[in-house]
Amino acid sequence: MPTVLELCAGAGGQAIGFEAAGFEHAALVDNDPHSCATLRTNRPYWNVIEADIGRFDAGYWRSVDVVAAGLPCPPFSVAGKQLGADDERDLFPAFLDIVETVEPRALLVENVQGLMADKFSLYRANIQSRLEAMGYDVYWNILDAYQYGASQHRRRAFLVALDGDFVWPKPKNVGPTVGRTLYNLMAEGGWTGVDKWACQANEPAPTLVGGSRKHGGPDLGPTRARAAWAKLGVDGLGVANEAPQPNFDGMPRLTDRMLAKLQSFPENWKFAGAKTHRCRQIGNALTVNLSVVLGKALAKCLS
Repeated sequence: MPTVLELCAGAGGQAIGFEAAGFEHAALVDNDPHSCATLRTNRPYWNVIEADIGRFDAGYWRSVDVVAAGLPCPPFSVAGKQLGADDERDLFPAFLDIVETVEPRALLVENVQGLMADKFSLYRANIQSRLEAMGYDVYWNILDAYQYGASQHRRRAFLVALDGDFVWPKPKNVGPTVGRTLYNLMAEGGWTGVDKWACQANEPAPTLVGGSRKHGGPDLGPTRARAAWAKLGVDGLGVANEAPQPNFDGMPRLTDRMLAKLQSFPENWKFAGAKTHRCRQIGNALTVNLSVVLGKALAKCLS
């Protein structure tokens, strides 16, 4: 069974996918106590380490097959200042140091698609040059989770590196509509208007957002995102504590369980912390459906 060391593991979206793809987790590292609590609650047998990867000694894990990471997005996000290497939250250098120490057979990094912008071409070239000097062949791509079965458009940049050829997984099927995915959760309070709402919510969701510790909270994003949600009959100004009740009138808000379903988390996956902490974890996660196919693609190469 191939092993994986996961960095910036968050709430487990990538970890669930790698688990389903047949990987064994050597360790999962994150500096957020709420994310670590989420991982430990759902998988008590996982080796979860609360630590900053910028000060993490990875020497113990030299034998792992894969190092995977969902590195912080703010340095490259169009919603931020796109400072790249000048952003204190840029953890690519720390990640590359760990790869150099561990010498895994393969690595995977997920980030926002802003990383692939022209302004970061030199930044990507420097990453690629360093990895090639370690003996890796480097592959970049942008994948949309909707094309792999999720109910939202979620385009993310991916970096894969290994010694040899890598074939990106081909899209198999687009995800169902928001109305179809969330129908049962939206109806569990007995809302009489759920059928009409589901007919309106007949498109995939826009990208869920999570934010950082400084920014982002229990809502569905800035003005443009909220307008897209409104077309689906969803009030994006906040996140509800429960599903609409029988006589509810107006646009419902989503609950955190609904947000997690759009990220294709299992319905029994529990998120630790207050509502803001839960929503950040969910919005920042790698969509489970996509992480499964990426994990299987890597496992095929390693076999």
